Amino acid sequence: MREMPYNRDAAVAYARKWALDRNPAYYNFENLGGDCTNFASQCIYAGSMKMNFTPVMGWYYRSSYDRTASWTGVEYLYNFLVNNRSVGPYARVVSQGEAEPGDIVQLGTQSGHFYHSPVIVAVTPTILVAAHTYDTLNRPLSSYSFETARFIHIEGVRI
Repeated sequence: MREMPYNRDAAVAYARKWALDRNPAYYNFENLGGDCTNFASQCIYAGSMKMNFTPVMGWYYRSSYDRTASWTGVEYLYNFLVNNRSVGPYARVVSQGEAEPGDIVQLGTQSGHFYHSPVIVAVTPTILVAAHTYDTLNRPLSSYSFETARFIHIEGVRI
């Protein structure tokens, strides 16, 4: 298995293009629990160009009914990225100071329930994000109300 770099510029460009709109190639899950992780996965895919078609435990989207839970679920995306040893993007949790554009930040409660997956589009040094469900672009992370956050740094892509 070979590795390639994650294209952060492509991920951020995708986030900027679609943050306030919907790409018709993907179902809008806004009324089915939220579209934030679907949007985050689209951005990661734009930067990786590689899905993992492993049933159940992989990370892919073919249609609204042919996809993995990791494509649209906050915890499932986290689990896929940090545990992926196969094809596709892989990541690790880093400190806020190590987060880069194209990475994902997941917001949660003190008890460890994570519920939102914005995409980092700039570090200026303020972190600015793009997200779906409550559509936003260039929103300061500090303007959200949350108890804890984890920063998921995409390290690369296995092909």
